[in-house]
Amino acid sequence: MNENNNDNINNHDEPIEKEIQSNQLEELQRLDRPVDTQPVQPEKIVEMEQSNQVEQAYQPVQMEEPTQVKEFEQLRSTQHTNQPVKKSKPKVKSFLSMIAAGVVGSVLTLTVAPHTDGLQDLFNSDSNPKVEHAEDSVAASGSVKIQPTATKAGETSIADIVEQSSKAIVGIVNLQKQQNIFGQQSSSDVESGSGSGVIFQKKGDIAYIVTNNHVVEGANNLEVSLYNGEKVNATLIGSDALTDLAVLKIDAKNVEAVLSFGDSSVLRPGDQVLAIGNPLGLDLSRTVTQGIVSATDRSVSVSTSAGDWALNVIQTDAAINPGNSGGALINTEGQVIGINSLKISDSGVEGLGFAIPSNDAVPIINQIIEKGHIERPYIGIGLASLEEVPQMYYNDLPDKVKGGVMVTNVAENSSAAKAGIQVQDVIVSINDNEITNSMDLRKFLYTKSKIGDEVEIGLFRSGQYKKVKLTLTSTTSQID
Repeated sequence: MNENNNDNINNHDEPIEKEIQSNQLEELQRLDRPVDTQPVQPEKIVEMEQSNQVEQAYQPVQMEEPTQVKEFEQLRSTQHTNQPVKKSKPKVKSFLSMIAAGVVGSVLTLTVAPHTDGLQDLFNSDSNPKVEHAEDSVAASGSVKIQPTATKAGETSIADIVEQSSKAIVGIVNLQKQQNIFGQQSSSDVESGSGSGVIFQKKGDIAYIVTNNHVVEGANNLEVSLYNGEKVNATLIGSDALTDLAVLKIDAKNVEAVLSFGDSSVLRPGDQVLAIGNPLGLDLSRTVTQGIVSATDRSVSVSTSAGDWALNVIQTDAAINPGNSGGALINTEGQVIGINSLKISDSGVEGLGFAIPSNDAVPIINQIIEKGHIERPYIGIGLASLEEVPQMYYNDLPDKVKGGVMVTNVAENSSAAKAGIQVQDVIVSINDNEITNSMDLRKFLYTKSKIGDEVEIGLFRSGQYKKVKLTLTSTTSQID
């Protein structure tokens, strides 16, 4: 783990599976709003691609001819430099049909089991908000726990919940080097953007903060603004681009409280929730908005620095804005049941925000704290969805093949290399499960497989169908 804040925080290994992006693909626009300009107007409408796995893609709004989906924007408030550092900009390719939280949850627990043992022993029937004293926030195992969540609201007022919870909400400033018009880099860091974070644990003299990966991605240094106004430097422990989560650590000297995680699996549409964060920057820090859970188990397709992924989210109508990324979605027990991450931004669209469920976040958080990165099964190939590859490269495919993944490179000494997989092979199945695009392949690897499993891959080479077997090895999605 790198303790030196002066090193580039995101100096990490290559993503798990490299992917060639077609020029025809639209880039997802982050919610990049300079603090001194007018609100950003959506620049693009992302074209919907129908999933081969479902008959019809879910439409976020009713349309007479639903052929397009509104833009998803990540909620980091940004301040542009003359030549900003290039960052991964997740985009939405389609709005998929709902995927159960349990399915996506298995992605997050391939190498770390959910810490749910003894939940009844941890149950607290007190109606007070679930804000813990910092010094009492660590379980005996040292891992973050999911606290049982009552199905009915207690007698604690919203104001009491907000008053206590706000003490654990922080502002996070992403600092990067600035280049002038002559390409010369400044010696000092410049604010590139800001977001929110949640203090969830204090252990000794260290406090831990969870936020979104896109809030900290590309940062040279990170600065955290605490409830009492103190500003402290933060160290990135690790992050995961696919799940859009990151964990920071700071000196716990000025930490007054931490928030506990509630059980997001018991949420129902209509449950009241609060969103707390820093919209438009630190001047409006710890802004509170109220709403309901609009839906659970939504799945949105995003493209990240680690490749395409279907992100499981909670939908809410609580107002969230630029700078809310990484902030808390809180239930009426004062527990964190989601980390705010995305919203749909388009004229005429309101109240469509999305948060990463706490039950998905906790296993990732624990693994990052333990290892500094996320381990997932690895084949050892670069890939591109067939739809992104010019047809001239696969003219010899049989007409019946409508989708697949083309191998663009093979890592030396990898499982793929040992199995004889070659560049321009087109993968169409794995363990007899159809593969139509790169997301299908990742979903199988990360939800239905584990490190050490032997899998059988079906592929076409020069028009001929072949099957090869290989053993899945381990890699890391991101290392600081």
